[in-house]
Amino acid sequence: MGHSLTLKKSNCKNCYKCIRHCPVKSIRFSGNQAHIISDECILCGQCFVVCPQNAKEIADSTEKVKVLLMSGAPVIASIAPSFIANYDGCGIENIRAALKKLGFHDAEETAVGATIVKNEYERLLHEEKRDVLISSCCHSVNLLIQKHFPNLIPYLADVMSPMQAHCADIKRRFPEAKTVFIGPCVSKKDEAEAYEGIVDAVLTFEELSNWLKAEDIRLEYGTVPENKSRARFFPTTGGILKTMSCNEPYYTYLAIDGIENCINALHDIEDGNIHSCFIEMSACAGSCIGGPVMEKHHKSPIKSYKAVSGYAGKEDFDVCQPETSHLHKSFAYITQKNNIPDENEIKNILRQMGKTTPEQELNCGSCGYNSCREKAVAIYQGKAEISMCMPFLKEKAENFSDLISRNTPNGIIVLNDMLEVQQINQAAQNIVNIRHANDILGEQIVRILDPMPFIEVQNTGSGIYNSRIYLAEYNRYVEQTIVPDNGSNLLICLMHDVTDEETQREKKENITRQTIEVADKVVEKQMRIVQEIASLLGETAAETKIALSKLKESISDE
Repeated sequence: MGHSLTLKKSNCKNCYKCIRHCPVKSIRFSGNQAHIISDECILCGQCFVVCPQNAKEIADSTEKVKVLLMSGAPVIASIAPSFIANYDGCGIENIRAALKKLGFHDAEETAVGATIVKNEYERLLHEEKRDVLISSCCHSVNLLIQKHFPNLIPYLADVMSPMQAHCADIKRRFPEAKTVFIGPCVSKKDEAEAYEGIVDAVLTFEELSNWLKAEDIRLEYGTVPENKSRARFFPTTGGILKTMSCNEPYYTYLAIDGIENCINALHDIEDGNIHSCFIEMSACAGSCIGGPVMEKHHKSPIKSYKAVSGYAGKEDFDVCQPETSHLHKSFAYITQKNNIPDENEIKNILRQMGKTTPEQELNCGSCGYNSCREKAVAIYQGKAEISMCMPFLKEKAENFSDLISRNTPNGIIVLNDMLEVQQINQAAQNIVNIRHANDILGEQIVRILDPMPFIEVQNTGSGIYNSRIYLAEYNRYVEQTIVPDNGSNLLICLMHDVTDEETQREKKENITRQTIEVADKVVEKQMRIVQEIASLLGETAAETKIALSKLKESISDE
């Protein structure tokens, strides 16, 4: 069975937004890519909704439906009651007309199946006196219980969903028909595949809209009032309860929406705190009108509710209620293969994450997990990586940066675009005679250095490299490099103290100058002696002068 939610690997930017919003943490990270763990996924579609890179995509069933249309069998659509919110002001008659243009035989409202289902819920409460009964209309809630709360499966209403009840009803009336459900839900694709022979294909509203657009078919708008349509309330929070009589004595009836709320409620039931209760559970906040593939993406909860309530009648559809056995649906435990680490293994992983004491377990949630221990378990199970921790990476980067900054002999000063000192290392403090970094952090560079070279680099965008300058106020010579970091609007100044080198050069120049002066005196003295003896040895005078001049030149060259 294929997974209804897939991932475009090249688009994953490793931001962890999907795991932060996944209520059951069914996403694994490996090789800087997110992978959906199908054994644990409840297909709530949250990762699809929140992914900033559109890396999550829903398997498209349009081609599958086109094949059904070409098969020759009559294809009848079951339209989820949330359609009135997605196609605001477009009644079932208009949807039916558009679908017939695509080649469908007919289109009916899934709300008919909803009426059948709510009748069976009322029978379970009245005749079987179930202690706790959880509605099973939402396949994501069903998967949540099957995969993560298997001990609560007995409380799940063993009844078909409205989609299945309606499609089974269609096939009873039209034995040759193929059925296609169209709605706002990802999980319905999985439900159709898991229970074969009832629903032949599932389209999302988005797939239908794209198909209509491709065929240049426009929906007409306008609705026809109908009193017998109370089940149209089903896609709203409390909508199932609105259609039920809710008159069984000693029973509490309540509606819960949003998967986090459902999880909390299931924990309550697990702890034995809930009795004599019918609970309507919807994975999506706002129920189906807040579904992940509602094309308006959750933006109009009030408007959507008003569209549904304005279209719903006050009485039930006239339905032919099937035998209870024909509505029965069994739910199996869907096993997972996760090993649980012991306390020593968890502590060892936490140590690798740089968390050796409880105080270091910040539980900040940046990795997507609710606590550092939960993340450690995920690492043990191969779902997460140690590097998926913002404080850990930040501390690691800062420690590495500090290690270099502390141990380099070069002075480092970092300025922001206001030429305010953001960072200064010890070597730079020594050069400019500052005892504490806090004395200059946040202050203008003009307090310690000439700002003109920094302004020049800021204006031109070009760096200044190995410029040798004399800092008169500190009696130091430095080789100064200033480079812009355009990505972060920072200026980075590197200073190499060359005072000793410059002092040695000056000392050498002084020695050379003194040597030349001595040589000049020697030459002058020798010349006087030469002139005195020239009269005696005239022929050697010129040679001696040349030799002494060469001596002087060689000393000067040094």
